[in-house]
Formats: sequence, structure tokens, C-alpha cells
Amino acid sequence: MLPALLSAALALVVLAPQPAEAASGGRIGGGSFRSAPMPRSYGGGGYSGGGYQRGFGGGIGFPFIVPFFFGGGGLFGFLVLMAVVGLVLNAFRGGGGGGQALPAGMRGGDLDSYRPDGPVAIAQLQVGLLASARELQRDLRSLAASSDTSTSSGLQRVLQDSTLALLRHPDLWVYANAEVGQVPFQAAESTFNRLSMTERSKLAGEITTNVSGSRGVASAASAGDADATSDYIAVTLLVASRSRITLKPVNGSEDLREALRVVGSVPSDQLLALEVIWQPEGVGEVLSADELITAYPDLKHL
Repeated sequence: MLPALLSAALALVVLAPQPAEAASGGRIGGGSFRSAPMPRSYGGGGYSGGGYQRGFGGGIGFPFIVPFFFGGGGLFGFLVLMAVVGLVLNAFRGGGGGGQALPAGMRGGDLDSYRPDGPVAIAQLQVGLLASARELQRDLRSLAASSDTSTSSGLQRVLQDSTLALLRHPDLWVYANAEVGQVPFQAAESTFNRLSMTERSKLAGEITTNVSGSRGVASAASAGDADATSDYIAVTLLVASRSRITLKPVNGSEDLREALRVVGSVPSDQLLALEVIWQPEGVGEVLSADELITAYPDLKHL
């Protein structure tokens, strides 16, 4: 299985287009992948939460969570695949005949009560709008200035307001793409961070930021509306959730509307991490059609 996974990963590395540097952008985000407290056992009822069980004699555990994902089949799928490959390799390195020891008081009759953190859903939704949606830039800039990104409730407000801002401009939607994957909790943070870095690397710089409670505006450039000659504004939503996120492929405006509603409805107690990234953000900057398609090759015309 490992040679097949590695071969597929290498093929995606070769085929994945390299993002082009374009306009600068803005970013709002934050979150934490802290493990949930281990549930306590109360008699023989057991715990019915999600997840996969360890301590069954193997290094991987049983059953092993296999990720699901769909979309353009590009870098997102590659990163999810690499997260699982890393998890499998780490399991084999640390595996032995006895599996992982269970905590005291969780053996014998309490075995079925032990559930570590379940899988994490990671969704990425990207929208390319006509640059006349400058009000959207202002909304995101205002959101970055006023939001508390140090709390889950504050992040959930950012998620709701961002999706609402996009929903208010259906006449300006031109391109979109939605992808979702489910990975084991141990691989979720690294997968999310890699996806975030991939999207941030498409920006020439970050001007307006509000991340984990820290706000900033780059001194070398001024935030402002896109130039009149700009063709597009691109927005990326990256969400990690404890609860499953069910998205359909986006092939039209109705699909995008539904995807925005689904992503925007993730509750605060399930939201682990969030990134909202947009470009352009500098005064008079331009994001041309060629730059958009080069940087976001998985976008589909609506």
C-alpha cells in the first residue's frame, strides 16, 4: 500500500501547477488543534463519540480512518494524501505487538469507552469574483479590523460574516471550487498549515491581517480598493471542523450558494481553525484573468 501511496503523491507533485505571485492580499484566521478531553466512563454504557480506537495490538489501530476528498484533484488532494502517508509511516515506526497502552482505569470492561479525538474535516472553498465587488474588499477589511480571532466564537463570527459577504454578491460570481477532506486528528494541524501556506504563498504580500488576536497592516503598502482595470477578486475560505462537512462539487451558482451556506454554518464548538484569504488588497492593485487562473488552476467557470 505504501509504495502505491508514495507513487501517487510523487505524481501529484510533478503535475501540480506552481502558484504565480500576483497581487498582495489580506488574511483573517486563527484556531487551535488542542485535543479534546478524554471522556470518562460511567458504568457499561460506553462512549459513542466519533474517532478510531487504539490498543488493538497494532501500531495503526483499528479501524484506520481513510480520508475522503473531492474537487480539482490538485494540491489539496496531495496534501491530504501526504498527511495520511505520514501517519501510516509514523504508526509503523512506533508500532509493535502491543499497541498503545491504555490509561489506568480504562482497561478491561472500560475498553469500549476509550475514544481519542475523531477525524477532522478540512474544507477549502475558493471564489473568483469580478473586481467590481470592491464592497467585498471593504467588508473583509472591516471584519479584520473588528473581529476577535483569539476565540472560537470570534472565529465563527468571521466565518459567518465572510460567507454572508460572498452570498451578497451572486451577480459577480464567475469562478469557484470546493474541496473537502477528512483526516485523522494527529494529521489535521499539519495538513491545515500546509494548505494555508500554499494559499498564502500566492500573495505578493499580506497587507491587512488579523490572526489569533493579532492585528497588523503592512507599512510598505496601503490597503485599498483594486484598480479599475483589475479583472477579479479571489477569496479563499479554509475551515477545519470536528464535525463532518458535506459539500457537493460546485458546477454552478446554486452549488456555490449551497456550499457557502454549509461552510458558514459550522458551529463555534466544532470549529478548530479558520483562514480567510483574499487578493488583491493593496491600493490600485490588479488581479488579471491570467493571474487568477494561474494561481487558482482548480477554479471552475460557473
